[in-house]
Amino acid sequence: MRAVVIHPPHDLRVEDRAVADPGPGQVRVAVRAGGICGSDLHYYQHGGFGTVRVKHPMVLGHEVAGLVDAVGAGVTGIAPGQAVAVNPSLPCGACLYCQAGEQQHCLEMRFYGSAMRDPHVDGGFREALVCEAAQAVPLPEGLDIATAAFAEPLSVCLHAVRQAGPLLGRRVLVTGAGPIGALTIAAARLAGAREIVATDLSAAPEGVARRMGADRFVAVGGAAGALAPYAARKGWFDVAFEASGSPAALLGILPVLRPRGTIVQIGVGGDAAVPLSVLAAKEITWRGTFRFHEEFALAVEMLARRAVDVAPLLTAQFPVERARDAFDLAADRSRAMKVQLSF
Repeated sequence: MRAVVIHPPHDLRVEDRAVADPGPGQVRVAVRAGGICGSDLHYYQHGGFGTVRVKHPMVLGHEVAGLVDAVGAGVTGIAPGQAVAVNPSLPCGACLYCQAGEQQHCLEMRFYGSAMRDPHVDGGFREALVCEAAQAVPLPEGLDIATAAFAEPLSVCLHAVRQAGPLLGRRVLVTGAGPIGALTIAAARLAGAREIVATDLSAAPEGVARRMGADRFVAVGGAAGALAPYAARKGWFDVAFEASGSPAALLGILPVLRPRGTIVQIGVGGDAAVPLSVLAAKEITWRGTFRFHEEFALAVEMLARRAVDVAPLLTAQFPVERARDAFDLAADRSRAMKVQLSF
């Protein structure tokens, strides 16, 4: 089978890999669509992010969906021909975090397309993927495979919105209007946000952000004080989702967040010098959010009933033979939102 493999940065190859048979409790999925994520781009452009580095060739990709083409012994409720979205998260189920219902923090997590472990965990950008049957979530009737490949990033955003607490009637700021920011807008709107303002460095993502549910869009790049009107009377927003990973974006939130407001940190980037006096004086809650667990099946259901419309996000699809072209386009924020590979 063909697989998309990262070697050193920018050395992306489509290679032949052996096709495995499913073991007991497993299924084999013929992958049909896979979305290129920001972490895939970090591996492609920089060889990793933070302390996570690619140490040996690794198959990329974790936003995938396809058709089951073989099942292992003991598998029930799923059969060859079934369309599925593949949950890339495989917690151990036995560690203290799994036992506490916090599977996203599993001590033995195996997450597709991740170099956090060594040996790395190969990802889903390959023509055939063997996974545990529980990871293959059947698609409801009417949900196409390309749309189902958005289940993973939508799960990330559903988990982030859950971290914020109730959003009904709240005024929300989303900084960073890439795919995760845009899906966070949609999830916040679905959760009952009263007003949603989105920001990005440029105006390029404004149309998509508005279609996903933003009431207003502010291009903050090069515009000093672009959010200044929201800083009056100690701030306007009840909740801010920081989806860019930019220290500047995080610092820009503090003046416009109301006292006792909440920041949910989705984006990961460099370190930021945060004024602790502001956090203390405004009694701000600053929360991290990491991956997801039970939200994956919910995301599939939401996509199936069109509670979240991801059509505005899909910029282009490329056949696997043009993986490098797909990655180069996905890396260009001025031209692309979400780019998928097709197998």
